[in-house]
Amino acid sequence: MKFDLRCSIQLSRDADDIREEFRKFMGGIKIDAELEWEINGDMLLLHIVSTDRRSHEWALRLYKKLAPFFGKNKIGMRGIHVDRYEVEFELEREAIKPVAIPFATVEIDGKMARILIEDKGEEFIRQNYVDRMVRRIREKVEHQYYEGKKEYWHLIWQSEEKEAKWNKDPSEELQRRGWIKLMGKGRWFYFPPAAAIMRAMERIAIENVVRPLGFKEVIEPMHVTFDTWIKTGHLEGMPGEIYYICEPESREREEWERFVDLLKITRKVDEEELLKHLKPPREGVCYAQCPNIYTALAGKTLAEKNLPLLIFDRSTPSDRYEAGGKHGIERVDEFHRIEIVYIGTEEQLREIREELMERYSHVFNKILDLEWRMARVTPFYLQQAGIDGEEKEEIKGTIDFEAWLPYRGDRSKEWLEIQNVSIVGDKYTKAFNIKGQKSELWSGCSGIGLERWMVAFLAQKGMEPDEWPDGFKKYLPELPEMPEFL
Repeated sequence: MKFDLRCSIQLSRDADDIREEFRKFMGGIKIDAELEWEINGDMLLLHIVSTDRRSHEWALRLYKKLAPFFGKNKIGMRGIHVDRYEVEFELEREAIKPVAIPFATVEIDGKMARILIEDKGEEFIRQNYVDRMVRRIREKVEHQYYEGKKEYWHLIWQSEEKEAKWNKDPSEELQRRGWIKLMGKGRWFYFPPAAAIMRAMERIAIENVVRPLGFKEVIEPMHVTFDTWIKTGHLEGMPGEIYYICEPESREREEWERFVDLLKITRKVDEEELLKHLKPPREGVCYAQCPNIYTALAGKTLAEKNLPLLIFDRSTPSDRYEAGGKHGIERVDEFHRIEIVYIGTEEQLREIREELMERYSHVFNKILDLEWRMARVTPFYLQQAGIDGEEKEEIKGTIDFEAWLPYRGDRSKEWLEIQNVSIVGDKYTKAFNIKGQKSELWSGCSGIGLERWMVAFLAQKGMEPDEWPDGFKKYLPELPEMPEFL
């Protein structure tokens, strides 16, 4: 890599009169880079070229060393300004198409990349934006090689084929019977019969998976801060899927008077007027429950006797903007699930994964009596990072549980993911500085989507309780009646 930096330090007064004294001082400064300097009135101009340590790091080190010299001469230093910064570095692979990033122009020739940064303040180099910009370009080029490709998928186990009770879409039938009502984009109201089915799924999960394995319940807020999502990667990974939250600028009625006037007169919300009274978003609605769990544990050291830490949340709905991908109650903008989080040693997490797979298998085979399968999945970007789905013993990654949907037809492709078990290594324990008293900690999670379990069950077993398997009837002996609407 090559770092070619031209920067300037603003001085509090003209320093031409101490040029020779400064020259002698600089003769005693040793840095492992090419350095040129010039005093021009009240500006000190620096040109630093380095192929080892980044030039902006040398500039900051010099700034610190120069402070006593200028202070002795009663001259203040008022910060560093980046006039021009050119960084050249080699890519792993050639770019397929042009790459652009904020704050710089980017040129790529074969595997050589060059970024040019001009006219930036001191924060730019003190916050080390340059390294992140280089990293982002590398990510974008690598992404060009896997974007649009499917995840790696390897079948682990599949149940025997089972006769479906019917071939209708359960979401449509639930609506026809009036058991569910669409309340907005991908958000549903569940009347007593539908709610009873979903609560039965929750009891099955709690009594057969969560409690037997020793998980303890927590309750978390629905709001998630940007700082949390920056650490987990959600904000950079799926910013277009998050529902953002804006606080009002004020609660004072006088501030909202014009908004209320317009509302009462037009019976419509004046969006332009509303936006005047909202602060920019700094948080969003829960996308998945685990980020807030990690935030609650941030900076903590877990006693060895408490490992593995096993906790779960079922209090917080998750919201994701699905745009045009919504369908029925299985692909929605708001859904309900039990989020299981486990933190411990690598070996402990391996055991937990096996226990979870065993408990889920019991539920799907003996209670719900589903036709289902398990597959090891590895997103293509993880394969690029060296995690190969063919490595059957690779502990990091995800096991997906999928159920056949008869109403969609073809068994070769019409399956719905209803469950997963993931181990993410030390990604989050490091990001949130969660430590063990002695052990190195990893973490993982498993989300139980109640709507997904419900859809898979109804799609295969139908809507008539008399035809449901006995294992399920134990948790829902009879359905509550619907209210009679006149």
